[in-house]
Amino acid sequence: MKKQINIADQLRKKYHKTEEVTNFKQMLYRSSDIYRSRTAFKLKDKTGNIYSINYEQFKNDVIYLGTNLIEKGFLNKRIAVIGKNSYKWCVSYLAASIVGIVVPLDKELHTDDIINFMNVSQTVCILGDKKNIDSILDNIEKIENPDTLFVTFEEENINNSFDVLLVKGKDSYLNGKTDFDNIEIDPDELRILLFTSGTTGNAKGVCLSQRNICSNILSIYGIVKVKRSDLFFSVLPLHHTYECTIGFLLPIYSGASITHCEGLRYIAKNMQEFHPSVILCVPLLLENVHKNIVKNMNKTLPTKYRKENNENPYNDLPFLIKKIVRNKVKNTLGGRLRVFIVGAAAANPDIVADFRALHLNTLQGYGLTECSPLVAGNTDFFQKDDSCGLPIPNVEYKIESPNDEGVGEIIVKGPNVMLGYYEDEEKTKQTIVDGWFHTGDLGKIDENGYLYITGRCKSVIVTKNGKNIYPEEVEYYLNDNPLISEALVLGIQKENDDETYINAQIYPDIQAITEYLKGSVPTKEEIWKIVSDVVSNVNKKLPNYKHIKSFGIRDEEFEKTTTKKIKRYGNNMKIDDNKKTP
Repeated sequence: MKKQINIADQLRKKYHKTEEVTNFKQMLYRSSDIYRSRTAFKLKDKTGNIYSINYEQFKNDVIYLGTNLIEKGFLNKRIAVIGKNSYKWCVSYLAASIVGIVVPLDKELHTDDIINFMNVSQTVCILGDKKNIDSILDNIEKIENPDTLFVTFEEENINNSFDVLLVKGKDSYLNGKTDFDNIEIDPDELRILLFTSGTTGNAKGVCLSQRNICSNILSIYGIVKVKRSDLFFSVLPLHHTYECTIGFLLPIYSGASITHCEGLRYIAKNMQEFHPSVILCVPLLLENVHKNIVKNMNKTLPTKYRKENNENPYNDLPFLIKKIVRNKVKNTLGGRLRVFIVGAAAANPDIVADFRALHLNTLQGYGLTECSPLVAGNTDFFQKDDSCGLPIPNVEYKIESPNDEGVGEIIVKGPNVMLGYYEDEEKTKQTIVDGWFHTGDLGKIDENGYLYITGRCKSVIVTKNGKNIYPEEVEYYLNDNPLISEALVLGIQKENDDETYINAQIYPDIQAITEYLKGSVPTKEEIWKIVSDVVSNVNKKLPNYKHIKSFGIRDEEFEKTTTKKIKRYGNNMKIDDNKKTP
């Protein structure tokens, strides 16, 4: 009797065909040749009118900017990009990564952290939104490279604006300065440097090659068909590899189009204006869309079909009414939406099923910055709503040291795995062993190859909207205050609320506080007030999603390992609910 092959093996026989590319320049020139007059970006001008930029113009803009960056002496140098999602961000990213090494930075970071990353990465130029550039210039004395070039996206007529650089580069290129065309890229060298955590004391840079990301683009295209008629609606920040690889570079490879959301409050408006067909999102956005759909159904359906407590009435509707509801839902989402791609955190399988019933394909996956980013995903061919999917083409994963239930650390091998951590050989050797990247995530694999995430063996905290918070970042700021002896930062959930909040357990330095109070022994109230002030000051240095929402004050030191590190397990992880919170 013939042995039945599992679903993961069946998938390997179904991949969509791809044409190999190994670097961004090759991909850009290929797409421009094939899709020359097709729309690459749909944008709005200053008066709100929608216009298009085709593939040939996009390629030329990258060449012109890159030509000027070369003329300024930035060949093979580190060039940072910062700001909201925009066409100029995309042009800058590709030009910087072809001319040198691109350093995409989070626009929400505290200015000190942005400057630290510029210094650590030895950035010679930063292109970005005026707001971010101005905040850096206000602290110019902290920049180690006095010759750093600051380029703003908005200001058109100043000497170092994006538009001026573009015009100068165009003049040079058209006058025979074709150095950009002659650049040869080693697909396996460092070209993308991403910082996955903030703060001076905990900078962790992920080093990616262009082959890393190009291999991921091809793998994703192999399991999720991208149509040339697709319009990607870019909502998530482009400095994240998830949005950059799948929401920007994948459609450029595929000949599709991209438009950028003007801000979270404009999502519904922009969808009606641009009529997207593909949206990358986090579970929180998916849940909000789902909540609004269910709410509107229960408001507009005939009374006999409505459900109480905002339950979804769709599955109990007659066939004809289901069809009407599906059309109405599709129209509220712009009329063309066909797929949600969900990542960064686990999606609710019931919500995924509800969207599929509405004929809105919803595919969730699993990935990490260190893997460029995708490792596993649900596909055009096979889907399982409670799993993050099957291995993508050319990528393997397995479970190391599984327990009796098959749960262990997920380890990954493939061309998408990073080169290593920036200037941290020891950390790299600990993380990549015999070619296998140790994710720090716990999971299990079923008999068909589907991957399930069951937890984390590393300390990273993931919020509901997919933000990664490294506790060490927040602890760095707390411990930097002389009035704090030790601190441990945890992610907690409140009753009837599945959002994750930041809680700090703090052991104050009573001796330092006594000196601070000029010799008087502090009361509990005084300790509380002082620690509360410290927490408030720390929050001012962090983006909102990293803010400490509650804290407890400990009477004793934390339990420690033999190497004197605070244990992130056992009694240290117990939170006393009786502690006051701010």
